Amino acid sequence: MFIAPWLIGFLLLTLWPIGQSFYLSFTDYSLLSEPVWTGGANYAKIFGGDPTFLQSLRVTSTFVLYSVPLKLLFSLLVAMLLNRSLRGMNLYRTAIYFPSLIGGSVAVAALWRNMFGKEGYINQVLAWFGVEGTGWISNPDTALGTLILLNTWQFGSTMVIFLAGLKQIPQDLYESAAVDGAGPIRKFFRITLPMLSPVLFFNLVLGIIGSFQMFTASFVITPRGGPMLSTYVYAVYLYETAFKHYQMGYASALAWILLVIVAVLTALNFLASRYWVYYETEGGRAK
Repeated sequence: MFIAPWLIGFLLLTLWPIGQSFYLSFTDYSLLSEPVWTGGANYAKIFGGDPTFLQSLRVTSTFVLYSVPLKLLFSLLVAMLLNRSLRGMNLYRTAIYFPSLIGGSVAVAALWRNMFGKEGYINQVLAWFGVEGTGWISNPDTALGTLILLNTWQFGSTMVIFLAGLKQIPQDLYESAAVDGAGPIRKFFRITLPMLSPVLFFNLVLGIIGSFQMFTASFVITPRGGPMLSTYVYAVYLYETAFKHYQMGYASALAWILLVIVAVLTALNFLASRYWVYYETEGGRAK
């Protein structure tokens, strides 16, 4: 009885739409007429040479490849800087984390578009030093880079998780290493990284999943996929297929392909984790 509200919500708002999406992926459905069963026609069309599918997948893969490592590296760096016993440190942590509360909003995306526009704030600052800036979001060579930079800037949640992991590392390990003459770099690679590897693995998996679902920044900052489809990520292609062209069956097939891609990458990460993730309770690496 107590779990009934959640269970009903899960069945009606999660499980049922998932099942409907799977069924629609095998149909020709436009929202304006009844679904017509077509079997694997949608998947055959996608893998048979849909150029937009390949382009969006390439752009998304590039985005994930660069944004995830940069975000992890920057988050870990900031977490280590905040993992100190200094006066007012709680205030610093709050101030640094606060932008993440609105980091994925449309307002921030619009602000980012103004910052990197031809007459934006970035070019105004560069002009002070005699440097003529470019239209960062209108240039196909730099448009995707602005989205990667925005994703890296939205590091607050990842940083907090890293910070929590750093506080769980026993300080006596660092003290023993200092007695043996280990310097900061050796401590980082021999103590911090191994002890933090479960947290790093967790953030890595979430980062990959979240990056493949990136939508708002591309849709707002670089409408219509940006210059020469250089920022036309997978989620935008899926959205436009469904709600602009009303090809709901085809969009459902795209959604399930994305699910399979993310699931495979997640499974590969779990398989690889046994070789580099260290769990202290097991006395060794992940099992």
